[in-house]
Order: sequence, then C-alpha cells, then structure tokens
Amino acid sequence: MTQFKLRQLTTRAGQIALVTIDNGADWRKPNTFGREALESLRTVLSELEARDWSGLLLTGKPLVFAAGADIDEFPGMTADRAREAGRAGHELFGALRSLPFPTLAAINGAALGGGVEIALHCDFRTISSAVRHIALPEVSLGIIPGWGGTQLVPRLIGAKRAVELIVSNPLRQNRTLTGPKAFELGLADALFEPVEFVDESLAFLLARIEEQAPKPALTTDLSDAAEICRRARFQVDDQVHGAAPAPYRALDLIEGAATWTIEEGYQAEEDALADLLPGPQAQASIYAFDVVERRAKRAAATIDAEPRRVTKVGIVGAGLMARQLALLFLHRLEVPLVLRDLTQEQVDDAIGWIHGELESMVAKGRLAESKARFLTSLVSGGTSYDVFNGCDLVLEAVFEEPALKREVFAALEAVVGPECMLATNTSSLSITEMGAELAHPERVAGMHFFNPVALLPLVELVRTAHTDDATLATAWAVTGNLKKRGVLVRDAPAFVVNRVLTRMTTVLMHALEHGNTIEETDQAVLRLGLPMAPSVLLGMVGPRVANHVLETLHGSFPDRFPLSATLASLAAGDTDIVVLEHAPQPVEQLTIAVLEALADEIRRLLEEGVVESAAAVDACLILGAGFPFFLGGLTKHLDQTGVSQRVAGGPLAEIRAGMS
Repeated sequence: MTQFKLRQLTTRAGQIALVTIDNGADWRKPNTFGREALESLRTVLSELEARDWSGLLLTGKPLVFAAGADIDEFPGMTADRAREAGRAGHELFGALRSLPFPTLAAINGAALGGGVEIALHCDFRTISSAVRHIALPEVSLGIIPGWGGTQLVPRLIGAKRAVELIVSNPLRQNRTLTGPKAFELGLADALFEPVEFVDESLAFLLARIEEQAPKPALTTDLSDAAEICRRARFQVDDQVHGAAPAPYRALDLIEGAATWTIEEGYQAEEDALADLLPGPQAQASIYAFDVVERRAKRAAATIDAEPRRVTKVGIVGAGLMARQLALLFLHRLEVPLVLRDLTQEQVDDAIGWIHGELESMVAKGRLAESKARFLTSLVSGGTSYDVFNGCDLVLEAVFEEPALKREVFAALEAVVGPECMLATNTSSLSITEMGAELAHPERVAGMHFFNPVALLPLVELVRTAHTDDATLATAWAVTGNLKKRGVLVRDAPAFVVNRVLTRMTTVLMHALEHGNTIEETDQAVLRLGLPMAPSVLLGMVGPRVANHVLETLHGSFPDRFPLSATLASLAAGDTDIVVLEHAPQPVEQLTIAVLEALADEIRRLLEEGVVESAAAVDACLILGAGFPFFLGGLTKHLDQTGVSQRVAGGPLAEIRAGMS
C-alpha cells in the first residue's frame, strides 16, 4: 500500500515537513494512488494544516516519484464512482495547493499521471536529471488526466505544450519525457543532478521561504488555446479517426482552461471521467495495459531453466534488417558483435552504417561520445563463418528462402560451440524445418523482430517441438536486455502478427480486385481507430515481403489465404490493381468483413495452440502492429462488439489454447 510518510526537518528557515511517497517496495513496483493511499494523504494533510510549518518538500522513494492512480481499481467502474474518484483527487490535491506555506515537489524518479498532477499542485517543482519517464498517459487509456492536469498544465506551460504532453505524446506510443526535457518544457523550476538531489531541492525551497515571495501565480497567456486545440483536432482525426473520444475530450478541457476558473475546470474533469472511465474504450484500454505491462511479463515463469550467458553475438547477413538488428544488440548488450555476408564490401558497408548511427546518437545527446567509441570497437565482420567462433548467440537475417536458411544453420553448427543458441528472424517460415537436419535442433528458436527495429517493441519468441528450456530462457533474457517485449508463440506459419495481418490483407485485396478503391479499403480499417492505413503499412513492410508471407500461408491454408494477383503485381514492381470483377462493397460492409475474418483467424490460432490465450494475441498486435489500447488490442473489441459470438460462437477470451 502506498503511504505518505511525514518527517519533520529542523532548518534555518524553521520546521520543514518532508513527505515521502512510498509503498515499501523497490522501483519495480511503483507508488500508485489507490483509496488507501488517498486516505494516507488525507491524514498527512490534516497534520500539515494543524501545525505551524515553514514549508513542505514532497518526494518519492528511490527511482520512483509516483505512477498515478491505481489502475486495478478501474475495471467495472461506474459513472458515479468515476466522478467520486475525480472529486476525491481534486479535494486532496486542492488542499495541498492551498497550504499557507511554500510547497515543493522534488521529482526524484518516474512520475506518471497522478504523480505529475500532485506535483503540479505544489508551488515549486525540482526534477532530477536522471529521471527518464515523465508523462500524462491517460489519453492512451481512454480517459483524461482527471486530477487537475488538463487545467494546470496549460496554465503553467501554455496550450501548445499542454497539447503535446496531454494528447500528442500518449498517441505516439506513450512517448515520455526525461527530466531535462521536462525542465526545458517548463514543468519544473530547477534541474539537479541525482547525487544530492533531495538536499539541493531542500536548499531551493529554503531560499524561496527566505525570500518571502508570494506563491507563484499561473498566468500563462492562453489566448491562442482555441486555435491550437482546433488544429490539434485535425491531427487527432488523422490518428484515431473519431474512434476514441478521450483525445477530443482532453482538447476540450485544455481549451476550457483559457476561460474557466480552476474550480470550473475541476468540475469539467469530473464530468469527463464519469463519461469516459466506464466506457468501452477505457475498459478495453485497462485490459490492454494489463496485457502489455503484466501478463506478457509473467510468461517467463513458465520457462523452467536458467538463461545462458551471452558474451558474443553474431548476425548472419548485412542487409537493412540485419544491420538494424546488429545496432540494437550492440547498443543494448555492449558485447562483441560480428557480421557475415557474401562480400567484404557488404560487411564493411553495414559496419559503416552502424558507425554512422552511433555518431548520430551522440549528436542527439542519446549516447556519450566515449560509449560510442567503445561500441564501435566491438563490431567487426567478414565473409567466412569462422567469424562466429566463440559466439553464444547467432541470429540469421538472410533472404526468406528455406533452403538458404537450412544451409546457414548447417554452416553455423560446424563452427560454434555446443551451447551457442541459433536464432532466426524469419517472418513466416517453419523454424522446425530449418533445424531438422541439425545434430542439435534443441538450440534453435525464432526471434522475430519487427521493422523498424528501433521503434516496435515486440519480439515473437518462437518455440519448436525441439527447442529446450535453456534456449528459450536465453532468448527471453536477451529480449529483455534489448529492452524489447517478448511473447511466447509456437512454431506455425507466419506465427501471430503476420498471420492476422495477412488474413486482413486477403479481405482487402479481394475488395480491390472486385472494384473497391484503395481509399475505401483504407477507410474500412482506419474507422476502427488503427494508427496506420493498410496501404501505408503495406508500403512500409514491402509488397515483396507481404506477398512472400501470403504464399507461405497459402501453402498451409489455401482456402483462407488465396493468392492475390494484385499483391503479386505490387511485389513485382507494378502499381496496377488487377480487377477481376466490378462488384464493390460499401465501406461499412468491408469493415464487418475485416472484423469477421480477424475473429475467425484468431479463433484458429487459439485452437491450434499457437499462443496460450487471446491476451497473448492482443499483446502481439499492440506491441508489433500498433493496434491501439482503446481497442483492447483486438480480441477485447471483437468480444465487446459481438463479432466473436457471431463468428466463433462465444468470446475469444474464453477459448482455451489448443482446444478445438
């Protein structure tokens, strides 16, 4: 339980109240504001109001300030309970803001949602330069910052920056701010190094007390708020296409801050919470948060082995995907890395690209120059498989041709040690077949990354019937060290994400070949709130790759994955749509056809045991394909809207993996 712990400090300026937010656990379990925590705050506020204090310093436990409201209390929320929760936060935080002496929030670690909002109710804020996560992520969860954030942020930093923090960042895969960036944005009054952060924050507070200056007023000019929010609504339209109400409601509240009193703004936030929190988007988002942040991580408990140490990594290939993977492994693992390709020119070009990317990271302040020099010294390569001697993990990223991949694995087995893990980044091919001729197929597994590697967090960790627990444990540990999210899947054609997306593609290609336009097929999917039009996604993935995945799936499931003359034409470099018949469907009907096809394919994935649950499918689609939280990934949406019942005879969430 998170508590607000009060200590008295005797200083040259009098008695200072030091209040620490602390749940008694380490940084892996952040402070949250549930009912018990708010009651603890109420008790501390009574002590603060009853005694003669000179000032208050509010801070968090090591590495964590506060992560905001306890999301475990959100499921099944009613409108009345949501309004009550909003009012409770406003009353308590408002009481903090009204204390008669100077108050300072010393943001020593991660501050999210209500953690940012409680800090905003203090007169001053300091922040540690080591902080890596400052955000108001509520819009991504289908709600709004409901404890004063939409009213105080605009008054503090202006409407444009408020829109960035409250709306834009949550819709960009929950982008967070670092301590220095938050200071630059105006959220804090001072930026201190972490070593003596609390001491320097206390000195800052004492100086303000001794100045005897009045409490700072929030007087930022908001005359441009209406125009800024009007433009922002067009940007939101491009991102969620009207499918999620939260970002629009947040913009209304930011705009209102220009003319409302604080009290009127609080009331508007409570109204918004009452409308949004019980709604389907918020409830789906809460489910999605649990899927991504909790359930996926628990999968490691099912692996009964210790991971092997990885002290040297090899990458087979030097193409675009291979060099992206090489950069990721080099940057995150900081171990020697070798690449191999057919010519030294290809290898040298890839190494040069990696050097250039490291230099770019230095220029952007994301990497120290000394660290970049160190990493540069770790990467090498050649044309012989002998470069992989001493590797503990080798990942192949060569052309998607089964015979070539079998040849690569055979050559690797001849030079690496007996415990070296052999991994493949294949997007659709059978990993079992790749390792069938090896003496030790138990050390083969899939590590399917998604393009662009630097941005998409998912890695599908693919286990064959032969893969042993030590190999899988190693893959899981390495994925975590790469700061990626692993989801365990069974070896099956195209695994999860590509199989689901290709089933959607078959519906859209059929529509194009029967008279629908690209604009109509895009709209059929975008109206669900997906962040990217199918035509844009196809361009990013590449028609050749998409057609290859389709051909793989057609070989296994020809009835559901018919070959597409149009996709084959696009893969060959032709831009013409092959129209077989002019019989276009309305956009609404296309959307229904897409959803029903997706529900059917997910049902089959579950019945085949490719993944252990519908939640695992959702984790894959959120992390690997950008499906929005407010859909709950996908299966939650299909279950909520009755599509699952119509197609699968019941909720996908109730299908037991491997049970037909």
